[in-house]
Amino acid sequence: MTRSRQSVRRRRGALLTTGAVLVGSGLVGLAPGAANASSHREAPGVTDLPKYDNTDVYAFVSPDRSGTVTLVSNWTPFEEPAGGPNFYPWATDARYEVNIDNNGDAKPDLTYRWTFTNARTPAPADSFTGLGTFLYNNGPVTSLTDPNLLFRQTYDLTLVQPGKPDQLLLNDKPVAPSYVGKASMPNYKSLRNAAVTTFGEGRSRSFAGQAEDPFFLDLRVFDLLYGAGCNTEVGHDTLKGYNVNTLALQVPTSALRTPSDPVVGVWSTTSRLNAGGTYTQVSRLGQPLVNEVVIPYQLKDAFNSIDPTQDSVALPYVVKPEIASLLKNVCGVNAPTDNRQDLVDVFLKGVAGLNRPANVTPSEQLRLNTSIAPAATPQRLGVLAGDKAGFPNGRRLTDDVLDIALQVAGGALVGNANTLGDGVDKNDVGFSHSFPYVALPQSGSAAKAPGRERHEVTVMTGGNGQSPARPLPVGSLALAAVGLLAIGAGALSRRRRGAAPTLAV
Repeated sequence: MTRSRQSVRRRRGALLTTGAVLVGSGLVGLAPGAANASSHREAPGVTDLPKYDNTDVYAFVSPDRSGTVTLVSNWTPFEEPAGGPNFYPWATDARYEVNIDNNGDAKPDLTYRWTFTNARTPAPADSFTGLGTFLYNNGPVTSLTDPNLLFRQTYDLTLVQPGKPDQLLLNDKPVAPSYVGKASMPNYKSLRNAAVTTFGEGRSRSFAGQAEDPFFLDLRVFDLLYGAGCNTEVGHDTLKGYNVNTLALQVPTSALRTPSDPVVGVWSTTSRLNAGGTYTQVSRLGQPLVNEVVIPYQLKDAFNSIDPTQDSVALPYVVKPEIASLLKNVCGVNAPTDNRQDLVDVFLKGVAGLNRPANVTPSEQLRLNTSIAPAATPQRLGVLAGDKAGFPNGRRLTDDVLDIALQVAGGALVGNANTLGDGVDKNDVGFSHSFPYVALPQSGSAAKAPGRERHEVTVMTGGNGQSPARPLPVGSLALAAVGLLAIGAGALSRRRRGAAPTLAV
């Protein structure tokens, strides 16, 4: 499709006008650079700050422990499993938070806050260089306290409530390490299990560590929604083989809801310590895909910096969503493109009779009716398939939120039934049936995804994948390292004597 120059000018003028209105409303009332993004790099500011980027939020009634709710939040998108030697620690200058609104006023009544601390175990000096190792571990790791695990993190969990002193729930608890590989961590499941902490007289559980990314979808949807007809290429799980950092919390339902209303709103935030010594919110996420496909590009960073009480300024983009126009104009779907009150219900209020609070302030949150029991046979399309325990009533790990969002945007709730989807109906690996429910992370020693398998050729053997090759002696590697250090020392000495630096090519 092409646009005339006049129409482009009109569109630019409309965007500038809209931006000015939102500035006046408080949406963009922050200094440049103060706001960043959430949800798999969907806002421009997030690309440089993956540690602070929350990718997904899940909230569901625990299927195996009645009377409890499980909250799962993920950070750090697209973790390549073999991304060592430093892998994927949590930021130590951040507050990672999960917020609960239990009276519908769009303000947090409960905030669970995680903060992290690093510890590096001094390793024996290398026998050749006399320096400490660069490795994450220097031998097989069989426990969270194994001396072979050279880098580890701990966390504190604090409950914050308005008008009450902060309550320290957990202190200095271990984080499950990144899964370096099978040689380094021969039984990673045992490490993950050891990182599950029980507290609150055994009624609550907490976990912090790495997990396989539970979000499943074909991100090629952004390639003009798959091109002509929107269905020429589907079915490739873009997130297959990647990991994320996960915070999981299981608490009694009574600790979250009020006696008068079973509906709670949930969203996660990340706040970063700034140069002034205070924390600034840089990332926020409640419902999946809202900032990704509803909020326009120019406002994505700002949206992630505000509180839900300010979300009414996003109303124009919900009632007249761009995604509906794309579905109609590019895909030929008869999607309603204006006055989308059905989307207002889903994204900003909750569905009446399902998960709308009794006294609701329109705001973007993931809302869960805690009185609805888990489904005996969960349906991936959740409420659209008659399963009221699924999305948009909370979100389970198995809910196919992209297909649901596409079908709802296409008008499924207003009489325009459709079968829109990306051809990815489930995660590439199965989930656990018990807390923390997320799948074990992909191993750093495993092949990752189709088309990117690891070959038998290795630096350590010089092999070509066809015939055995004689290993390179460790002594040769050490001598090479010493030689490189000597060369570097010589170059530094020459620079100190005033020699002009040269660039070797």
